[in-house]
Formats: sequence, C-alpha cells, structure tokens
Amino acid sequence: MTDTTWIPDLTQFDGPKYLALARALREAVRDGDLAQGAKLPPVRELAWKIGVTPGTVARAYTIGTDEGLLEAAVGRGTFVAARAPRLGPSQSLHIERPQPTPGRDLPVDLRSPQLPDVGQGDALAEAMAHVAGNLGPDWLEYPSLRRDLPLREAIVRWMTGRDLGRIDADDIVCAHGGQSAINIVLQCCLRGDRPVLLGEELAYPGFRHAARLNRAEMVPVALDRHGIRPDALDQVCRRTGGRILFLTPEAQNPTTVRMPMARREEIVALARSHDIQIIEDDCYSVPGVNEPSLRSLAPERVWHVSSLSKSISAGLRIGWIVAPEGMGEAGRLAAQHSFFGLARPMTDIVTDLLTTGRAAELRDRINAVYARRLEMAVSALAGYDVSWQPGLSFLWVKMPIGWRASTFAREAESAGVLVRSADEYALQDGHAPNAIRIALAGGIPEEQFARALAALRRLLGNPPGDLPV
Repeated sequence: MTDTTWIPDLTQFDGPKYLALARALREAVRDGDLAQGAKLPPVRELAWKIGVTPGTVARAYTIGTDEGLLEAAVGRGTFVAARAPRLGPSQSLHIERPQPTPGRDLPVDLRSPQLPDVGQGDALAEAMAHVAGNLGPDWLEYPSLRRDLPLREAIVRWMTGRDLGRIDADDIVCAHGGQSAINIVLQCCLRGDRPVLLGEELAYPGFRHAARLNRAEMVPVALDRHGIRPDALDQVCRRTGGRILFLTPEAQNPTTVRMPMARREEIVALARSHDIQIIEDDCYSVPGVNEPSLRSLAPERVWHVSSLSKSISAGLRIGWIVAPEGMGEAGRLAAQHSFFGLARPMTDIVTDLLTTGRAAELRDRINAVYARRLEMAVSALAGYDVSWQPGLSFLWVKMPIGWRASTFAREAESAGVLVRSADEYALQDGHAPNAIRIALAGGIPEEQFARALAALRRLLGNPPGDLPV
C-alpha cells in the first residue's frame, strides 16, 4: 500500500462540499489519478489542506466506502479498493457488512440494526412448501391490480392495534420495501420541473436519495425535543412552496424522539393550511404505540409507509403504503406502471406468513432480543446523555465534553466498533448535532455486543486532550 498526496479541487463541482469531494474521489479513481491500493490522506490532514471540516471529509469517505470505491481498514486508514468499484451518484442505502481479513478480527458493526435469527429460515421454508403445494396456471400471468388483494387484507390485519383511522384493503398499496413505497408516493404527488420536498433536518438518508431520484429539491426543517418545529415548518412552507413533507413521528431516525400529540395536531393544522401531503415513515414500528398516527389525524393527506424489513426480514423486500382516503387505486396504478406488481411467489409467501401467525411469532421473538440488547446498552452507557425508546432498535448518544462525533466514530472504528455520527443523517444545510447513533445489533453474539458497548464506554470517558472544549 502506498500513501498519496492527492489534493482535489472542489471548485469544479456544484452542491455540498462533501458530495463534491465524493465526486472528485470517483473521477480520480476512474481517471487513474488514484490507483488501486493507494492510501488516502487522513481525514484531518485532507480537511486542513482543502479548507473544509473533518466531518465533510469523513462523510465523503463514508460515501466512497459504501459504494465500494474505498476500503476502510481498522487502525490503518482508508484505501482505494482493490476491486471494481460500484460507482454511483450517492451513497448506498444499505450497509455492506465488513468482510474478514486474514489475521484480523472483524469490527463489530453497530451502524445499522441487524435482525437476530429467531427461526425466520424455518418459517420461510414452511411457507414456501405450503405455497408450492398450491401452484396453478394463474402463476403464468402478469400480476393484476387485484391479484395482491389477499396480501393487502393480511396487511390490514397485521396493523390491527395501530390507530391509522378507518382503513381497508383498498387503501393499501404494496411495494418492494419501504424505499420503494416512498418512491411510489412521490410519483403520485410530485408536480413541476423542480418540486420541493420538506424533511426533518436529521433524517433517514433514503429520503435524500428518493428526492434526488425524482429530481426534487430537499429542504430541511429544524427539530427540537418534540420533533419537527411548527414555526420552522411554517416559515419553510412560505419561503419554498413545498408540498410534500417527510416525517417519522413514532421513532425519529436517528434521535429516537416520539412526537407528542399536541405537536402532531399542530403539524396537521399547518399541513392543511399550506395544503401539504405528508409521508409518515413508520418502518421502525415501535410495539405498544397508542397515540393516533398522522394518518388517523389527517386521513385526507397522509401516506403512511411501513414494511417488514425491520421486524421480520429485510431480505423479503415487502413494504406498503396506507394511502390517503380514495387514493389507494392511484397508488396501485403508479406501482403497476413502475414494476407490474409484486412477484406472485413473494406475495403468496408473505401472505402465508401473516395469515398463519408465523410472522407475529417471529416479531415477538425479535422484540424480545432487542429488549435484552437495549437493557444492556442503557446499562453500559449509564451516566451519559442517551435517548432511547422501549422496543426501538437504536439509541442516540450526545457526545460528552471533549469529543466530536466524527472523531469519536473514527476512534471507535480503531477500537473495533462501527457507529454512525450525526452528520450522516443531516440534510444539505441542515444542522448536525454532536451525537452518534448506536444500533442494537441482533445478529451478533451477545458477548461480542457487550464487549463493543464496553469499548464505547471507555472511549466516552477518555476524550482526546487536544480537542477544544
């Protein structure tokens, strides 16, 4: 491995500096200016040389790593990947798990929640066998708008207990996961050459990707301890004319905040005043929620999005929309025009899981694992500023004096633990607080998870002495 003195010129690229740097990295690799195996400058060194913050460089390196362009080696630095990169316009929506290196331990990946194995394979095998025994000639035909009706009916029953207002199968639109559902909503609602979308200033990165894919501008709205601020939303609506708002009221990602009822009512009133459509993201569905959803409070304008990715299996790629009243057919037409409906084997398998009760059993077992992991994490990090919710699979940790979130994430990686800093969730021009998100990794052994928590606690209590306080 060789060091490089590569110094990019960001003035030739438009947009945020971290995206400009990510693009410069792609072009340097593509043009041969950065050879395979070349070691990139350390984050702080490159930031100083090109006049940006370390967080900007860290975000660009993260994008390159997620795309396969770069490789981050714990304790050694960041290198140009020695394999064909998956070049693209932005970071991947999913997390590639680290792969083993001979003679080195894998880092513990706490960047994204990993579902524990509680018998999903056996349940899927049983469902597949049952479905295989009922094959017929209709499997040779394209899915129609009515073919997924049994799945939509099963989804309605699956959501029993959540206050979504009056819904039935005609309100449901099936999709290939939550991200696909978001794109279907945008295809139904966006108008004009350069539409404006509004979102929480800290948000799930998939919102940004969906906006970019649909050639829309994403504008951040400030948050407080109750969620999105009504005064900020009113100002942004007046300034931009935005007509679609992304929200996560039950379990704000990444801060874990649950929006109280009074705030929900204020947001709904503003949405009606400014004629805004709302996408309510409930993919991180929290068990035992009793508050009325935004879909219940404003059924004429809320598109409620959820999936099985966080509760049963991410590999199934099944999500759905509870559409506003009277908009289910429009949503299903948009889905039909996009991908001709879900594959018949998948709809039948998931319908079987939901109707036989296997999915509910798996969900309960998974929740039990997460409850245990949450108890471990809250205990291990006692005394620090940690936000969490019962039933949620991640925590939000504000940095103690002496730490910067981006620096902490790098030091944690050197200690063998991967976490996400707040700037990975910040929209363009949005505010990134000094905090990190820690996911409750259900897919690793409990003792390994405990060691990772202990390592994070040691780091929190030992900030570097040369950082400003």
